[in-house]
Amino acid sequence: MSVVDAAQVAARPKRPAPSRFLIVGLLIAAAITVWAAWEIEFSLAELFSHFANGWVVVERFLHPNWSYLDRAGTAWVETVSIAIVASFFGVLVGLIMAYFASTVTNRSSAGYRFTKWFLSVLRSLPDVAYVLIFVALVGVGTLAGTLALFIFNIGIAAKLTSETIDAVDPGPLEAADAAGLGTLSRARWAVQPQILPNFLSYALYVFELNIRASVVIGYAGGGGIGYLIQVQFARFNYENVSALVISMFLVVLIIDQLSQYFRRRVS
Repeated sequence: MSVVDAAQVAARPKRPAPSRFLIVGLLIAAAITVWAAWEIEFSLAELFSHFANGWVVVERFLHPNWSYLDRAGTAWVETVSIAIVASFFGVLVGLIMAYFASTVTNRSSAGYRFTKWFLSVLRSLPDVAYVLIFVALVGVGTLAGTLALFIFNIGIAAKLTSETIDAVDPGPLEAADAAGLGTLSRARWAVQPQILPNFLSYALYVFELNIRASVVIGYAGGGGIGYLIQVQFARFNYENVSALVISMFLVVLIIDQLSQYFRRRVS
């Protein structure tokens, strides 16, 4: 090694040692994880002890009954229809709520705080909880699933859009204020053109989420392909369930790719 290389190695700063805060934090996280596993008596032993019995079910899953998909067309139409209707009205109401959830477009501090609190309440419950509520109110079917996703979509669309409104360019806002525009005109001409590409991207993202979620809420009684899977699973028709699950995977994958393509185009 030359003198220059030795000097460069000597001048290279040493890697800092991990901070005590990081070490203590990792130890606390590990202790909490061990405690949580202890509380639920977590063990993988049953996975291996019941493997022989479970393999019978897995073997039936590996032989899907493709002919059953001919009877699932109506259920898929219901699933996609639920996602479309819930997405359209959900993001529309979410856009309106987003204007109230941003200090850029809502000059009332009390109204702003109430809207943020209301949206937090909407997002606190998962979509499955909403479908259980609406199944109790209107019964099993597509209406319960559509209403559940509609309410759930409002919280998602409003949160994403309000954060976009908070980050808009202040230049058009200052020009609107100088022109003496009111609150609605200011939001229409100074804010909406800036957030529209992102909002369209959010709308497609919500639709993509709804396709996945509609399967889950259908299993809980919201209609569509999820309800059909629940019925076939309860009847131990695992070959039919396998065909439905594979078709679900393919449909979600195709819609996911199309949604990503359109989101790139509008962003």
